[in-house]
Amino acid sequence: MSEQHHPLTDFVEYPQQEMLERAQAHYQDIKRRHSIRKFSDKPVPQEIIEQCILAAGTAPNGANHQPWHFVAINSPDVKAQIREQAEAIERGFYDGRAGEEWLDALKPLGTNASKPYLETAPWLIAIFSQKRMETEVGDKNNYYVHESVGIATGFLIQALHNAGLGTLTHTPKPMSFLSKVCERNADNERPYMLLVVGYPAEGATIPDHAINKKPLEEIMTVL
Repeated sequence: MSEQHHPLTDFVEYPQQEMLERAQAHYQDIKRRHSIRKFSDKPVPQEIIEQCILAAGTAPNGANHQPWHFVAINSPDVKAQIREQAEAIERGFYDGRAGEEWLDALKPLGTNASKPYLETAPWLIAIFSQKRMETEVGDKNNYYVHESVGIATGFLIQALHNAGLGTLTHTPKPMSFLSKVCERNADNERPYMLLVVGYPAEGATIPDHAINKKPLEEIMTVL
């Protein structure tokens, strides 16, 4: 065995019937994950957020450079700054910058420029992609950065759901203000997404439009 590899010892092979049952059970569980816009201020221990970010860090990525950084935000002051700047951007978006077609597509979701959950939710997680990585012998390029960070974000959303938390993906455009608020190196890092994390507020709802998912025959082709 090469010195640069070690044996795979933690893969578990299940009987095919159990595989199907596990896949079905997972589908039923993930169907309960919904984007929510009304959050409770009920605290969430930092240890739970840490474990979910560790799970995100196991995502496949280009050359194993792991081109991501997660900023977990619990500070009321920082959340207030993010809300103020995000809402200023969103007002321009909803006042016409988005264009009529995009705004029409959003109408069934009932969204607008007001984002109170950015302060109410106990945690915000700002996700940054990294162009280069620092090593002992100097900086190196990262590869498949957008794809890698996208996969890690999916892992994180799934981990948070599995832990029993609600989430919302928030992507104000532009998001450059997050680099300054989160004190990140804007020369090497780019804000990728902001996740709102916490418990649903009492009376939280889901738009009917959001529950309508495409059937298998529309999203899968077998060749």
